[in-house]
Amino acid sequence: QVQLVESGGGLVQPGGSLRLSCTTSGFTLDYYVIGWFRQAPGKERERVACLSTSDGEIYYVDSVKGRFTISRDNAKNTVYLQMNSLKPEDTAVYYCAAATKLWAGCRREHMDYWGKGTLVTVSS
Repeated sequence: QVQLVESGGGLVQPGGSLRLSCTTSGFTLDYYVIGWFRQAPGKERERVACLSTSDGEIYYVDSVKGRFTISRDNAKNTVYLQMNSLKPEDTAVYYCAAATKLWAGCRREHMDYWGKGTLVTVSS
């Protein structure tokens, strides 16, 4: 059974940092894309950052470029999202997701598996 478990969310002041972790298990085949999505209250879930395991390509949404970094530790089956210079508009539930289709891109509709999410609140 595939599982993606997020951790690392919490309350942080504007300008602060958090590191989210997504630990995966149960994959019998490797996933081709793994990434982070977020959903703020009253808004649609949006992509934040994705990593392609086939070619190493990384995608960031414009609003987080230069502030967030996605990385992967294969030995620990864990994907990270380092978030720096956090802003109130980054407040959301952050979800880890993975796609097992070779043609998948960093798109919500392409993801096959989702974690339950971790809440990030940026507030003074």
